[in-house]
Amino acid sequence: MTATCLAPTAAGVLIGTAQAHLLRLTDAGLARVEPFETVEGREAWYTPWDDPADVRSIATARDGAVYVNVHVGGVARSRDGATSWAPTVDIERDVHQVLAHPTRAEVVMVAAADGFGLSRDGGDSWHFATAGLHAHYLRAVAMAGDHVLVSASTGFRGRRSAIYRKRLDGGRRFERCSEGLPPWFDDNVDTGCLAAADALVVFGTADGRLYRSLDAGASWELALKGLPSVGCVAVG
Repeated sequence: MTATCLAPTAAGVLIGTAQAHLLRLTDAGLARVEPFETVEGREAWYTPWDDPADVRSIATARDGAVYVNVHVGGVARSRDGATSWAPTVDIERDVHQVLAHPTRAEVVMVAAADGFGLSRDGGDSWHFATAGLHAHYLRAVAMAGDHVLVSASTGFRGRRSAIYRKRLDGGRRFERCSEGLPPWFDDNVDTGCLAAADALVVFGTADGRLYRSLDAGASWELALKGLPSVGCVAVG
């Protein structure tokens, strides 16, 4: 069973896998989270290329709620330590990453093929926004202080990819991040490849470059190059 992502939670470390399974790391080893196998709507999960859906990202909110993003299967939520699960967003939104706000338990965000999705009630309802973006296909999302950042491109092949940011509260339009960055990237800045902590933001690219911002994405510098294709970044 191939692991695709993991996250620490109040219920222990959870590991997402290919074919949309969820494992929990215990003292005895790995155990399947059986309630996740029967989440409502699971029979409709799919991929456009006819393979089984995969768990793509996992997020944990301040109140302990866990959000598991399945591609393509929306976002499932557990509020009781992974004992039960419920769907939260239409699977046709084609979510690529789910992110819980670092300090506000009720705020959950997604990067999706339909744009940036925001819930202010823990996933009970969602609003999707694309204003200011040159294209609405999003692969990654991060929270830097008061700003949310996303990666956007024209589609799954990643053509004309760019980073955008806006204020989470009161920001009406995304603004493209340009200072210190090339005009376009040739590949998507993928799920897990954009991360932030306070004003520090980093992202990695498929051609082995790592960019860093110290002011929540207002300006950038090339921190490293010549790396292998970047598959994940983390800051703390």
